[in-house]
Amino acid sequence: MTRTPEVLFVCVHNAGRSQMAAALLRHYALGRIAVRSAGSAPAGTVNPVAARALAEWGLDITGEVPSKLSTEDVEDSDVVITMGCGDACPVFPGKRYLDWQLDDPAGRDLETVRPIRDEIDRRVRALVGELLDA
Repeated sequence: MTRTPEVLFVCVHNAGRSQMAAALLRHYALGRIAVRSAGSAPAGTVNPVAARALAEWGLDITGEVPSKLSTEDVEDSDVVITMGCGDACPVFPGKRYLDWQLDDPAGRDLETVRPIRDEIDRRVRALVGELLDA
């Protein structure tokens, strides 16, 4: 049996980009990829506009709670995808790191967040294909 790949999405507040990416990866991977997300300075709640953008596609992240990035999160992951966490993300040998340069949806309206969601979706779909075809 092959091991389930583990992916960690990291952004500063763990309220928008990383939450959207984690929800989309869970949706597409159908349990074949373990998914987690965290933030270097987590917010108190998920960004409501990011939640609305995903709700347009039938995905609900309103029950998610932003969590603090831990060393264990990184150690347990095969792929670490950063989204603006800067130097706050610990680096371990043997891990695959990707830096997705994406606008932060914080303080933005739904019209501005939709293209961010769409770009995350495009990247997540490519990642699913890559990890599951490997």
